[in-house]
Amino acid sequence: MKEPRSKPKQDAGSPGKKRWGAKSWLREGLMIIVLFTLFSTAMDYWRSQEMPTGNVPALVSQTIQGEDIDLVALSHKKPVMLYFWATWCPACKFVSPTVDWMSDHFEVVTIAMTSGDNRRLNAYMDSQDYSFRVINDNNGRLGREWGITATPSIVIIKDGTISSITTGVSTPPGLWLRMLMS
Repeated sequence: MKEPRSKPKQDAGSPGKKRWGAKSWLREGLMIIVLFTLFSTAMDYWRSQEMPTGNVPALVSQTIQGEDIDLVALSHKKPVMLYFWATWCPACKFVSPTVDWMSDHFEVVTIAMTSGDNRRLNAYMDSQDYSFRVINDNNGRLGREWGITATPSIVIIKDGTISSITTGVSTPPGLWLRMLMS
């Protein structure tokens, strides 16, 4: 009887085994970035379908800090970042520090959706050491008027017109560029 032949073992350097060099890692990394960008763009589009486009809906309100805000008038002076967020939103915990930092360099108005009364919201702002302006949307009316379906949502407004909308987690460079490009 004949003995069955066994396959010769391939070592790491043999031509049958793929090696992961710098080119392979770079190619895979770029593919992941492209896929993430496509997915993120599709999600932004899907989530912002109900949000206004073109002219900004009138928003005249008072912040929890006591400041009167006229969003359209403010946007004629400089571009305005309008940030819809909530104290209970996990993704907002990543975006809010960036928005706070951006408020030192740009016009930023935020709307806290269904996050409690002014006393509770002020306590939250103090505990997080945030200094951005906040309009309290305790019952979610403003969020519904603006068609907000996900928090965080960020709208960039210039001269009374919406120039950019993004939803979900945003990076500091991404937000910075959106403000500069508006």
